[in-house]
Amino acid sequence: MKRIIIGAAFAALAAPTAALAQDQCGEVTITQMNWDSAAIVTAVSKFLMEQGYGCDVTVVPSDTTPAMTSLSENNEPDIVTELWVNSAGEAYTKLREDGMIEELGSVLDPGGVEGWWLPTYLIEAHPELATIDGIMANPELVGGMFNNCPDGWGCRIVNDNLIRALDLEDSGIEVFNHGSGETLATSMAAAYQSEEPWFGYYWGPTTPLGMFDMTSIDLGEYDEAVHAANQNADAPDPGVSAFPAAPVLTIVTKDFMETRPDVAELMGNVTFKTDTMSQLLAWKEDNNASNEEAAVYFLSNNPDEWSGWINDAAREKLATLLQ
Repeated sequence: MKRIIIGAAFAALAAPTAALAQDQCGEVTITQMNWDSAAIVTAVSKFLMEQGYGCDVTVVPSDTTPAMTSLSENNEPDIVTELWVNSAGEAYTKLREDGMIEELGSVLDPGGVEGWWLPTYLIEAHPELATIDGIMANPELVGGMFNNCPDGWGCRIVNDNLIRALDLEDSGIEVFNHGSGETLATSMAAAYQSEEPWFGYYWGPTTPLGMFDMTSIDLGEYDEAVHAANQNADAPDPGVSAFPAAPVLTIVTKDFMETRPDVAELMGNVTFKTDTMSQLLAWKEDNNASNEEAAVYFLSNNPDEWSGWINDAAREKLATLLQ
């Protein structure tokens, strides 16, 4: 029933003649970055702002660089969700230093994740594989192969340096460099469905990490200086470091923070566990669903979670969905 009610509300919001009670929120612009997890975040946020806070929300299709340019030149949009700071560059740093934006918080917790992964069933059968030392001591148990990023990806440079630093190939593990992200994902899926070994790089939130129970192996401690050096393809002496979680934020303009503090507070509370988002992406693919349908699915099945994001007035308006 909750899903029917929420779905009907989404349909009403999409209708050209929909009339919304504006209260004192008024018009709000929010990005929809061109990848699925960001689109789901935007759909959930739009629903809560319109149904709970009486906002008239306009979704602005965007990407990281265009969003930073628009903020710099036009002080718009009001809200940027799922901003991967490590991709935003100097433009983001300048916006922050000039006081034009406010960081509300992490929309993904702990953020974007990267690592070297094994199927959890493999580690359960062979606990020694939970560390890179255990894998290198038992290359046959992981199929004797490491599935690497395609050429041209940033992770390829880091992985190649880690491979050199570990002398991974000398331990009997062949490195297979995939030609595309599609073949990398397909190799994981094929191995998992056959319950065979698979060892390689992946990141989240992504559909494969939502579909398959994978475990990130222990590469040792994270060393900021080593990780930074490993991003240089010509690093003369690469070292070993774990991957850090990448910060993924929601930001708003300073003007919006000052004029709509209640909505800014909401958007600062909108946080998805990275694993939860991967599972939503997997549900979306399994059900051939739209991003809006994935948002309905999340809202319908997690009222205890998102009810903590909204204020008392919004909670009263959305009471039917929280029962």
